[in-house]
Amino acid sequence: MKERILVIGAVAAGTKAAAKMKRENSEADVVIVTKDQDISYAGCGLPYFIGGLIEDRKELVVKTPGDFKAVTGVDVWIMHEATKINPQEKTANIKSLITEEEKLFYYDKLVIATGASPFVPPIQGKDLEGVYTLRTIADAVSIRESVDQGSVKKAVIVGGGFIGLEVAENLRERDIEVSVVELAPHILPPFDEEMALYAQNYMQEMGVNIFTEEKVTALEDCKGKVCRVITDQREIEADLVVLSVGVRPNVSLAREAGIEVGSTGAIKVDKSMKTSVPDIYAIGDCAETLHLVTGRPAWIPMGSTANKMGRVAAVNLMDTGKEILPGVLGTTIVKLFKLNAGKTGLSERDAKKAGYPVVTAIVPANDRAHYYPGYREIITKLIVDQETHKILGAQVIGEGVVDKPIDILATAISFGAKVEDIEKLDLAYAPPFSMAMASTIVAANVVVNKLKGKLESISPIELKNRLESVQVVDTRDEGSYTIGTIPGAINIPGGELKFRARELNPDKEIVLVCKIGKNAYLSYLTLKGLGFKKVKILDGGVRVYPFELE
Repeated sequence: MKERILVIGAVAAGTKAAAKMKRENSEADVVIVTKDQDISYAGCGLPYFIGGLIEDRKELVVKTPGDFKAVTGVDVWIMHEATKINPQEKTANIKSLITEEEKLFYYDKLVIATGASPFVPPIQGKDLEGVYTLRTIADAVSIRESVDQGSVKKAVIVGGGFIGLEVAENLRERDIEVSVVELAPHILPPFDEEMALYAQNYMQEMGVNIFTEEKVTALEDCKGKVCRVITDQREIEADLVVLSVGVRPNVSLAREAGIEVGSTGAIKVDKSMKTSVPDIYAIGDCAETLHLVTGRPAWIPMGSTANKMGRVAAVNLMDTGKEILPGVLGTTIVKLFKLNAGKTGLSERDAKKAGYPVVTAIVPANDRAHYYPGYREIITKLIVDQETHKILGAQVIGEGVVDKPIDILATAISFGAKVEDIEKLDLAYAPPFSMAMASTIVAANVVVNKLKGKLESISPIELKNRLESVQVVDTRDEGSYTIGTIPGAINIPGGELKFRARELNPDKEIVLVCKIGKNAYLSYLTLKGLGFKKVKILDGGVRVYPFELE
């Protein structure tokens, strides 16, 4: 008899696994069961459909059920829900959401790809008209229809993560007044504070109101429709509210079947995607994996990871080879108007929390030669293990090309590279594509200098917290200093420092600043040569300092 495989769930992981299984063994009987009407769609494109950049709903649909069956040979049961898994009998209870009829499905092997669902906080008014989450095409269509009617003048996004910010951008592009409310101290919570604040300042300059460290307590009802968002600090008028405070893995079906759930709250699997129950696999946003840096369980729901999981599970399930997914880095990237922000590996915050002794550097540079038209600035932050010199993580942000350096660094981390290895990379160079010394290499050079004791620095966050206890010296020219400087800084241009060093107190810590850090480093060497001991430079210079200048 043909081997019968049931896949519960579709979209990225489920359809990827099913299609791969049929390619591995065309004789296998593979069936997908999904509660939705759409089985394979571009979930990451939903904010751009709302904004109108993607015009037609059809452009989001990768494959219709009919197309998918025709191409792969996989049977698809849409509008059906798996209500129970019976591992001992190898059966699953399947219910039609249209007829309510329930049937027993016999399987030889089972794949759970139940995904994740938006978390809706238990606040008053969450079910009002005009309040949405964004996870499916239907959600996006509802939001866009509301906007297209012309009645939405003010929108509030609850949550400052990637999806929330992308929705904010797209609504703002449609001339809607947009406010973002985030419970954390800054938007983009996975990023370190100084990098996230850079993006936050940019978003505000683009006209998005951002309120951080605020909790939404209620949504006000005006004749059955939302009209105001109430936080613990203010009231914000709203014609439309999008709740984007994160997702939770859908594990209840697995848990009830006795399948082990991991420490992250997602289904525990090994590197081949097997669960704790024989012949049952779990993939996609409902399953956890390992973090490549820490080796610890991680749950980072991403479409890219879901596809890899689906492929690995299919090969192992069909017994046509042995595939593993060693882990993930959580590599991600987001576009916010003209600003790009990418991240891979651990943040400085998470690296310290995991017990790593870290050395970091924040380095502004250009994405291509400064004399080539169209160059843009990008800011690179490297996080490196002080003991092993291995790269633990990186963040790159700016209007320039961000994906290339992030992908380089993600590759380096995956192969266990040390920061010294980055210094020696032979990267492609021509003025339209890169600086002669690529931004990634420049950042690595700065870290290596720190590891060798040639340079001491202070982060923008630490400087902000210690302004009262240090001497800040702005080494730029008087004109630049006058336009804006760190609060309390005195101005001694780098060329004059040797002759005016007596104006400084050698017993008090000195922090040298310039535009991006290069001239401050030269001034650092000057003061060190004069015998000053307590000297540091500001990482990234004034350009990266995310707080108000005076």
